[in-house]
Amino acid sequence: MKKNHSPAWIDHFLASDPPRSKSLVMTIFGDAIVPHGGVVWLGSLIELLEPFGVNDRLLRTSVFRLAQEGWLGAQRDGRRSSYSMPAAARGRFARASRRIYTPLTLRWDGSWTLVVSAGGAVDAAERGMLRKELLWQGYSIIGPGLAGHPAADVEALQELLLRVGVQDKLYVCRATALAQVSTRPLSDLVADGWDLSDVSAGYRQFIERFEPLRAALRDEPPGTPQQAFVIRTLLIHAYRRVQLHDPQLPVELLPEPWPGAQAYELARAIYLLTYAAAEEHIMATLRREDSDAPEAEDAFYARFGGLR
Repeated sequence: MKKNHSPAWIDHFLASDPPRSKSLVMTIFGDAIVPHGGVVWLGSLIELLEPFGVNDRLLRTSVFRLAQEGWLGAQRDGRRSSYSMPAAARGRFARASRRIYTPLTLRWDGSWTLVVSAGGAVDAAERGMLRKELLWQGYSIIGPGLAGHPAADVEALQELLLRVGVQDKLYVCRATALAQVSTRPLSDLVADGWDLSDVSAGYRQFIERFEPLRAALRDEPPGTPQQAFVIRTLLIHAYRRVQLHDPQLPVELLPEPWPGAQAYELARAIYLLTYAAAEEHIMATLRREDSDAPEAEDAFYARFGGLR
């Protein structure tokens, strides 16, 4: 009989790099709860977090803080509580999901989206918040009052400017090179605007940690649905952590070879090996408190280019 390597791998991962509980709740919500209607009873969430070493008290503290920050909303039914995504957070969740599960096929049309702050319309507090949010969205601060990205998500930028409250205080435009003028190519702005070494190192570390797991899972799948769920969750949690720092540049502007492409294929392979058994655990857990908890929506099966 082949040995089940999953418990040892899980124990080693959790001992060497235990995920922070609040961040882990976000991962589980996005990966496992949103596809099943986006609502979970606290008891089910406690059960889902238990194999990661997150106790009842720590989980309650985490969801309370996430609710304060606007990521989760709480509802009460007698003595029971459930959690879901407020409308204001759904767009950001959806965009984060696209970053994680969508193949790396973003192409460059030769232009840049520029965000220009001029004339003192943006005060110091707004400027600091705007800078922070633009950097999180992958923009480069090209110069004072000037940020840019070669493949901006217009919907995400509009939501960002509305949230910061500066939508009527900035200039947003799309710039292309003038062919008749001798200048440096716009592609050179990537080297000037981003240091991709830390992101590249993060992807390489992800590959180093998870490549042996792919080999082991091909030889022997997880022994239980719960083990499959824990592995799937740790996979997405680790991959998401690197992706948060990836500026999401077009394929043509990335260095070759780009380890993000290999990391994506590795994440996809392990997800394919674990998602079905993990779904069994998720459904069984959700339906212990809610017999009407829905199966995963069709969009779930489009992840990573198609799970079926």
